[in-house]
This record gives sequence, structure tokens and C-alpha cells, in this order.
Amino acid sequence: MTQYVLRADGLGKRFGRGTWGLRDCDVALPPGRIAALVGPNGAGKTTLLKLATGLLAPTEGRLEVLGVRPSSSGTPDGLSFLAQDKPLYRTFRVAEMVRAGAALNSGGRWDAGYVRRLIDEAGIAMTARIGTLSGGQWSRVALALALGRRPDLLLLDEPLADLDPLARRQVMQALLAEVAETGLTVLLSSHVVSDLEDVCDHLVLIRDGRAWLAGDIEPLLAGHRLVTGPAAEFDRAGLDPAAVVHRSGTGRGVNALLRGEAEPPGCAAVAPTLEDLVLGYLQAPAAADAAVAEVGA
Repeated sequence: MTQYVLRADGLGKRFGRGTWGLRDCDVALPPGRIAALVGPNGAGKTTLLKLATGLLAPTEGRLEVLGVRPSSSGTPDGLSFLAQDKPLYRTFRVAEMVRAGAALNSGGRWDAGYVRRLIDEAGIAMTARIGTLSGGQWSRVALALALGRRPDLLLLDEPLADLDPLARRQVMQALLAEVAETGLTVLLSSHVVSDLEDVCDHLVLIRDGRAWLAGDIEPLLAGHRLVTGPAAEFDRAGLDPAAVVHRSGTGRGVNALLRGEAEPPGCAAVAPTLEDLVLGYLQAPAAADAAVAEVGA
């Protein structure tokens, strides 16, 4: 296994004459992580995933996945990708979908027995038609097919977006069980940060086509402070502007996300949650330099 299962250096993808999906993007994902890929709509998350699978070719920069360049080799061996729409044939029965998966992956590491076990554990009948499944059942079948490739790296693009809270929990529990059993690396794109808080141990935050923040979540959280207090006291502390990720407030009060361990006198400082950290960087001034921190990588 290479030091990183996915590494992008100066990666860029341009669509048409002037629209950049990614630009000067650097990402280094170590093996064995469950990584949250977060960012606003249009930030470049899906573009990064499609570049990693070889479905798109980069305009500039370099991308290696599992030690190879997807733009040259196609989808790397050991990689599995589940797109947001979870494409399955609605008229197929579940058993037919499993056979189709075997036919489409005949040259790889396809494990039909493993797929059937995952579907059986989800309580889904092999005779059921795909079109009759609930959203949660559809996702469990699609996830089982993606895992059937026995991947080293699993890419998931918004796998929970169309599910109710219970179905989201069930899908995530199933995924975590397989990660614990197999040790695969997961890169999971999602808008719902609360779904990721207790699941992911690594963060890649994409904004404006760049990676603004990246690293293991625990040291990232430890390296920031969420500060609340009087604006006058905050200003009097004379903090380095580069330490202030985002500042907001009304009247004489201030709320701020700070890099480092600075705690302005007269203000209350606590460790941020993952949601605090993500929202702080998403609201940071657009002109600010992106602070890419490969902490713990």
C-alpha cells in the first residue's frame, strides 16, 4: 500500500473555455481512514470523485489513486465508486442485479457470496424487484454491489442525500461494520455534517475548487478554538488576523473560529465541533488564503 491512497497535487479540471470545477487542488488521503468530503454545491466534490475514477481527465496537475494515474489507466484496481443516483436497473430482481454485477466485474475481485450476505443482512429478498424497494433498501443493494468489488478505496457521492433519518443511520451502520471487518478506506461526500460527526476520522473540505482544510479530524479540532465574548475584549487581544478563520456577531458581542490555541482574555473559548469547524471555513472570507493542514496524515 502506498503512503496515500489518493494524492492530488495542483489538480485542476476546466469545463468549456473558462469554468473550473477544480483549480490548484491539493489532497493527500492516507489509507485506513473514513474521510468526509464536504463543501458547498459547485465546490468541486463530484469533480474530484470523477477524476479519481478516471471518468474525467484533469486539465492540469497530477492525481494518483492507489499508486496509478486514473487518467492513463482508467478506474484503478481496488477502487469502487457509488454515484449519487445509485444507478440500478429498476425492472431487475435483486438476484439479477447481483448477476449483472458479476458480469460487469468478471476480471476483478468480485465476491458474489459477500454481496449476497450483505443483502441478506439487510433483510432484502433476492426475488424483490429493484423498483419496489424503499430508498434505504435501494441504497443497501447499491452499497453491497459497490463493496462486492472488494475495494481498497470506496468513493461515495452523497449516498445519504435522499434517505430519511432512520435509513441514513442503517446505511451508515452497515458501512461502518464493513469498514471494521475489511479495513478499507472510504471517501464520503455529504452535505449533512451531523451524519459524519461520529463516523469520519478524516476531513477534506473543498471550497472554490480548492482544498481549504484537510487532515485527521481529532487534531484539526484540537488545533482550533470557538470563541465567544465582548467585541471590545476580542479586539483588544490583538490577534494575528491569519488566526481568525471567521468572525461574526451582533452589537457588542463576537463569535469567532480561531486557528491555534489563542484564548482572548475576557472571552470564553471551547473546542469546536466538526460542524463548527466546517461552517467556519465555509463562511471564511473568500479572499483569505486557504489553510490546508495535513494534520495527522
